[in-house]
Amino acid sequence: MSSSRDPNLVKRIGAATALEVRATGIPYVFAPCIAVCRDPRWGRCYESYSEDPKLVQAMTEIVSGLQGDIPANSSKGVPFVAGKTKVAACAKHYVGDGGTTKGINENNTQISRHGLLSIHMPGYYNSIIKGVSTVMVSYSSWNGVKMHANHDMVTGFLKNILRFRGFVISDWEGIDRITSPPHANYSYSIQAGISAGIDMIMVPNTYKEFIDGLTSHVKNKVIPMSRIDDAVKRILRVKFTMGLFENPLADNSLVDELGSQEHRELAREAVRKSLVLLKNGESAAKPLLPLPKKATKILVAGSHADNLGYQCGGWTIEWQGLGGNNLTSGTTILTAIKNTVDPSTEVVYKENPDADFVKSNNFSYAIVVVGEPPYAETFGDSLNLTISEPGPSTIQNVCGTVKCVTVIISGRPVVIQPYVSLMDALVAAWLPGSEGQGVADVLFGDYGFTGTLSRTWFKTVDQLPMNIGDKHYDPLFPFGFGLTTKPTKTI
Repeated sequence: MSSSRDPNLVKRIGAATALEVRATGIPYVFAPCIAVCRDPRWGRCYESYSEDPKLVQAMTEIVSGLQGDIPANSSKGVPFVAGKTKVAACAKHYVGDGGTTKGINENNTQISRHGLLSIHMPGYYNSIIKGVSTVMVSYSSWNGVKMHANHDMVTGFLKNILRFRGFVISDWEGIDRITSPPHANYSYSIQAGISAGIDMIMVPNTYKEFIDGLTSHVKNKVIPMSRIDDAVKRILRVKFTMGLFENPLADNSLVDELGSQEHRELAREAVRKSLVLLKNGESAAKPLLPLPKKATKILVAGSHADNLGYQCGGWTIEWQGLGGNNLTSGTTILTAIKNTVDPSTEVVYKENPDADFVKSNNFSYAIVVVGEPPYAETFGDSLNLTISEPGPSTIQNVCGTVKCVTVIISGRPVVIQPYVSLMDALVAAWLPGSEGQGVADVLFGDYGFTGTLSRTWFKTVDQLPMNIGDKHYDPLFPFGFGLTTKPTKTI
């Protein structure tokens, strides 16, 4: 979404998301993730808008979409939710989650205080000014100190200096991970987390142990009652703001908002605007895109061409995501291509064709769709960032033989340098989700390419971490790069 450079689009997506979440009876979302991913080896990089804190700040407009615009006379830092069609938002993961060494999830971010405040904190300033209701603490550490136990940053900075008036929530079993191994000394973890300033603890399983442990700490004056009062006051403030006591139950009248056509059109618009065109022909004078809709016979190939689960990525229905087409309803890129081309154009789909097949069929051109399989969090940490096989061999078999555009489906920049010379055109489509039609809209020229890179595309993983502004900045495609095309009425 950040490749669109369109904060208003992100705000509209926030508003649509709020409606759909409310329709399920849930009044609270764990979004936005305002991590600043400084290393694409991190498995959560696709949850981050950019390596550039200014772009992340611009995209906090989603908070206003989710919660509603804060009233003009409202005090800064006070939580705000504008009624029954809006939800409480959550800025996460506080703070520095995108800066860990080698992008290892939940690991240690080694950076000066100035670096932390100038790179990883700016998104929080904007979110708090926009009235974000909650802030979630990061599993990661800052210079060796676990954020879940960091009183200086949670109470000292977030609550006292930034004057944040909503509540601070832990991550899933976040206090357990204050110790190594997790849950090794739960009594200590409760004390450290609550004393640091966390107001609500996410306890999926051991809630009896948590309640007993916290009660004991308060009775024994290990945790003062004033700390409990602060937490309760903050939680109640958000609940009152949400109207949770007046309207505690789901509003059934919103049910038609779920997966509505209007929201699917918005998602399709987001796909179109976020695509980044990285290569288009051997020279500007001979572009391949937009593709002609009318052709004798075209080839569509690749592991990701007809796979809705791969388009959606992780955190979709299931935590780690799924492959295949029975995950949710939507349009695969293959179906979108078939919907778009002229009825007389023959579309041949072969997932992994060999070179002989490509040679013998006399295709007008080919569209190759490859990329990463779905993943979330730690399972997505990768030190090599390669496109999964048979992706590379599909590119070689097809693009070595016929004019081809390669569409990369991935949560982040991946290794493509060895194959770029084979391709006539190259598109970064990120994780387009259910509306694959948005990809075909732009490939065939109903709309132009307008997206630009919101993160640096490296040549080799040996260069990482490498971000805009670094001294030795030598990318394959720089931050902000993106070729454009004009819409056309091709026949």
